[in-house]
Amino acid sequence: MRIQLLPPQLINQIAAGEVVERPSSIVKELVENCFDAGANQIVIEIEQGGTRLIKIRDNGCGIEKDDLSLALSRHATSKIASLHDLEQVVSMGFRGEALPSISSVARLTLISRVANVDCAWRVSADGSERDFNPQPDPHPQGTTVDVRDLFYNTPARRKFLKTEKTEFAHIETVVQRLALSRFDTGLTLLHNQKEILTLKPAVTDVQQEQRIAGICGSAFIDNAVKIDFEASGLRLSGWVGLPTFSRSQQDMQFFYVNGRLIRDKLVSHAIKQAYQDVLFQGRHSVFVLYLTLDPALIDVNAHPAKTEVRFREGRLVHDFLFSALHRSLANIRPGKTTAATYAAPEFKPTSDSGNRQLPSTQPSYRFLRPPQQATLPLHVSEDRQAYRQLPSAFVSDTQPVQQPQAEQEHPPLGYALAHIHAVFILAETKTGVILVDAHAAHERVTYERLKQQYGEGVVPSQPLLLPIKLNVRSVEADLVEQHSEFFTSLGFELNRSGPEAIILRSIPALLGQHDVDTLIRDVLADMVEHGTSQRIQEQSNHILSTIACHSAVRAHRRLTIAEMNALLRDMERTERSGQCNHGRPTWVELSAQDLDKFFLRGQ
Repeated sequence: MRIQLLPPQLINQIAAGEVVERPSSIVKELVENCFDAGANQIVIEIEQGGTRLIKIRDNGCGIEKDDLSLALSRHATSKIASLHDLEQVVSMGFRGEALPSISSVARLTLISRVANVDCAWRVSADGSERDFNPQPDPHPQGTTVDVRDLFYNTPARRKFLKTEKTEFAHIETVVQRLALSRFDTGLTLLHNQKEILTLKPAVTDVQQEQRIAGICGSAFIDNAVKIDFEASGLRLSGWVGLPTFSRSQQDMQFFYVNGRLIRDKLVSHAIKQAYQDVLFQGRHSVFVLYLTLDPALIDVNAHPAKTEVRFREGRLVHDFLFSALHRSLANIRPGKTTAATYAAPEFKPTSDSGNRQLPSTQPSYRFLRPPQQATLPLHVSEDRQAYRQLPSAFVSDTQPVQQPQAEQEHPPLGYALAHIHAVFILAETKTGVILVDAHAAHERVTYERLKQQYGEGVVPSQPLLLPIKLNVRSVEADLVEQHSEFFTSLGFELNRSGPEAIILRSIPALLGQHDVDTLIRDVLADMVEHGTSQRIQEQSNHILSTIACHSAVRAHRRLTIAEMNALLRDMERTERSGQCNHGRPTWVELSAQDLDKFFLRGQ
């Protein structure tokens, strides 16, 4: 066949294959257009899971009459005009593909009105980009996009749609994710004339937390810490879940870059590394996080659905995210305040499950929740120098650590009363009682001290009797040559011996008989992919964790009151003391109010 131009409608249908995967894709594109129009109220009406009707109305700036036909034409947009604009996009949409693509696979009507005009104007489109005939309409200021009979002219694609219930579930998920990106915008979602979701604009911190609780559940807010970090032109804010509040799936992870929800391997890697030392195996962290940076530092034109971005300085972003989250998790300790907003850490970029109810036979007892760690007020203690100077009574002797007078009155974890079953410490606090797993708590305290000692000293190196030659890719051999000081600082003597060969002569003494061949290869692979690697640190931490586990106080060893109090004070000064080395909680709290309810006091 001869080469020929494709008709516009077919071109738009091909483009629709990238933009319109299912009804929820249309909702995402259209709601993002509402955001760009400056709307603060958006109403989304859905019928039959979006296959019969998707109608989205906003009170934004509207579209001029003469621009309506352009809005329904490919690659026509008001959001960019040059390559310079594309390199620093601040709007959600910018390609000019959504409306013509949607109109090529559905019956689309566009109604819009700008301020200070007599009436709105309505046009219909079929993806052919012709025969537009604007008609007057009484529509108020703003825009309505009416999409009916999705895939009516492409029946093969319609067959791939799921049930009405499934398709609407995808729409509801998209709306919730969008709602978390714009707190200042109210959203209403209806399905088959039934109101499903109503969210008012959230301006204050309390209103924002209420919106998050309405979408993620109240248990998320009850078990999350608000953070706010800023350094090197980057800002990370939002809410991160406590390590003890995790999920089996990655279904409660929301990460926004300049207001855009994205999925990114670099971001996921940084967050996973920040949680790796405190999260129980097989569990996933929960978070709602917002990264703000100069739009010129990201490329949002990386995916047709705009769900991926490229960072122009990926190493900087990775190190910043890891540092911010790592410090926020490390600084969660028993304290005195109920709200925790963390200040920016010292950051130096490198040079290159809900509240379950207890089973009960009497309905009157169902209000009692299980003891939880998260209910204890939290704060950040930065007095690390004082921590280093204080002796560990629990490790060195049985004398209690002397505390300042104010802390002696009401220490966060209280004072020990008994060692229950020679396993759990029972302590009384100002607001209730605390139960501590002595072995798990001492394991974390010991582990953190070992890590500190290992990190502050010179890493002892052990020469190999026979050097190991490794065949690697040339790019990996280049990294060894370029970052020799990095490997030396970690106790490795690693040199390049050829275009695709390296020689390992010494290893950290801590690694012993571990498979250093595989470790080196994995580290180099990480450095190629992410520009950095945590594998050596992870391997060292794993060994330190094992040492701490075997040296921690064993279960069923009876502790004295002095030993128990010393451990409680150590926990209050130790980073990540809420979890043991394996991610399990080290303590839980039962408040005085919970005890009153349990015994029906005051009723």
